[in-house]
Amino acid sequence: MKEIVVPAQSLAAFANRLVLFIARHWLFLINTAVGLFVGLPILAPLLMAMGHTLPAALIYFLYRFTCHQLPHRSFFIGGPKHAYTFAEISAFTGVTDPLSLTHRPITDPALGYQVAFCQRDVAIYGAIFLAGLVFALVRHRVKPLPFKVYLLLIAPMALDGSIQLLGWWESTWVLRTLTGALFGLASVWLAYPYLEMGMGEIRADLEKGVGRRASM
Repeated sequence: MKEIVVPAQSLAAFANRLVLFIARHWLFLINTAVGLFVGLPILAPLLMAMGHTLPAALIYFLYRFTCHQLPHRSFFIGGPKHAYTFAEISAFTGVTDPLSLTHRPITDPALGYQVAFCQRDVAIYGAIFLAGLVFALVRHRVKPLPFKVYLLLIAPMALDGSIQLLGWWESTWVLRTLTGALFGLASVWLAYPYLEMGMGEIRADLEKGVGRRASM
């Protein structure tokens, strides 16, 4: 059997083209990935409501690895309300231990169809997606968020989540959404300008190399 040998120069050229593609289109790639990541959990209840239970169940299953999926901390679609307290969920299900509902999304027309991950995750990744779209319009003008301001903007989510985790109180869907959105927005404002600068340097270096080879 004849052995296929790929010249090292060809591999290097392919690697350079791949890196250059990523450097040129990194924002589109990230926005697409985040859009899919936040869109699929919203698609799951819509599919379930339309009777497409198999693809919906697959999405619910996959997102159990990213979120607790507790019904009283998740949004609902197609029901009388978009969010429920644990008392309301308990009255409907008869469950008294909230943690026993972990990874047990509710998909019942009486309540609606649960989004595949929690309210805070919807807010975080939804804000990252929307901020990424806005960043595409101002990418050459916006400066990175100062780190001290970043800490200030993410502090509400850290405080709200920590107090809830300790069991001192149960947050509301409004607080989860607002604090999660602040975290997502602040993270984009901090990270994306640095990514733009770094990718710009990579583009410049690789495009110079391509230009030199083309002139040889």
